[in-house]
Amino acid sequence: MPEVNSGDTAWLLISTALVMLMTPGLALFYGGMVRGKNVLSTFMHSFFALGLVTLQWVVIGYSLSFGKTHGGLIGGLDFIFLRDVGVDGAGKTVPHILFMMYQGMFAIITPALISGAFAERMKFSAYVLFTLLWATFVYDPLAHWVWGTGGWLANMGALDFAGGTVVHLSSGISALVVAIVLGKRLGYPQHGHRPHNLTMTVLGAGILWFGWFGFNAGSALTSGGLASQAFVNTQIAAAAGSVAWAGLEGVRLGKPTILGVASGLVAGLVGITPAAGFVSPMGAIAIGLAAGVACHYGVVLKSKLGYDDTLDAFGVHGVGGALGAVLTGVFATKALTPNNVGGLLSGNGKIMIAQLVGVLAAAAYAVVMTFGILKLVNAVVGLRVSTDDEREGLDAALHGESGYALSEGSTTAVSDDDEPAAAPEAAPVLQTESA
Repeated sequence: MPEVNSGDTAWLLISTALVMLMTPGLALFYGGMVRGKNVLSTFMHSFFALGLVTLQWVVIGYSLSFGKTHGGLIGGLDFIFLRDVGVDGAGKTVPHILFMMYQGMFAIITPALISGAFAERMKFSAYVLFTLLWATFVYDPLAHWVWGTGGWLANMGALDFAGGTVVHLSSGISALVVAIVLGKRLGYPQHGHRPHNLTMTVLGAGILWFGWFGFNAGSALTSGGLASQAFVNTQIAAAAGSVAWAGLEGVRLGKPTILGVASGLVAGLVGITPAAGFVSPMGAIAIGLAAGVACHYGVVLKSKLGYDDTLDAFGVHGVGGALGAVLTGVFATKALTPNNVGGLLSGNGKIMIAQLVGVLAAAAYAVVMTFGILKLVNAVVGLRVSTDDEREGLDAALHGESGYALSEGSTTAVSDDDEPAAAPEAAPVLQTESA
């Protein structure tokens, strides 16, 4: 039984704080891309998750994820209300209670990622109920499948170092379901829905990049070589993703954009997450470049197919998470994988099969459960705000606040001229108040 190690504990304390910072960073990243009248409601989706999911996690979520397995599908109630979760190592070199909270930061940000799909049009009451149910019935079982002792995907040998399947694929594919069920925003895509503050988005992207070192390198649970490997791979993949996305914009549009660079670095980070501790730096370059290209076209896809994923949660996290999980099975090296098996390029095709099964199973489970949760939430409180509330803006309509006040009596610092107050031409695409 290993003893608690002060160096490992110090690194995981820092990593836990870094991952926590990612959720406010996500609020900035998403908040800058919506219209000014919805910036605070978008912030709420991330900040309220810090409170709501923390409580869910310590009461029951951690136990369902990491408790004694039941058929490899779900944890038991061993740790309900943090029973028997103390400062001992519980088989690790870090305190059990610290490991619990570190994992809790992952549970918090995952449903917050989904909010990018329904920004600017979901009721706050619906968001609260959806988040609570999704964390309990989607995130917790998936975390157990992959990371829990006895989880069926873990037993199969599927690799997910820091959450490509558990966090990004699950949230991204769920975001697509939400976007389709909820319907398009008023006037979309006929009227412009321009980001109101790209400087805020870029700041958020920088915070996400910074926090991601705790997300990936912290998942080593030690402060040694494995954490160093994941740390370096994280930086490399983010760099490759940003360059790939900007290069594509230069070729396709003639002008690389800062929003493209920010989106590309996040795509690279998403792609490397499941592979961070399993691949070489050259593998990280390949994954980052591939993620930048694939996620760029994943975002383009929504205009081709006509769904309204407001902030491209599916295009970046769904596509990037799936791609990263599959490429982990390609580039994993013998020296870094359990039992020195390596991936496809190391001559082992079994890992690729496990990765594909994991991606397909997690995606299918998330789709079915998310659809069911949405139907339940719609029946209980309704999903969508009224047309008048959406036109007014969710900051004022749902929260009685304004993100900006330039002068007395002013309610917004930006123009929301993308939809006239009574635009008859927008009528064909107006949605009902609930899905």
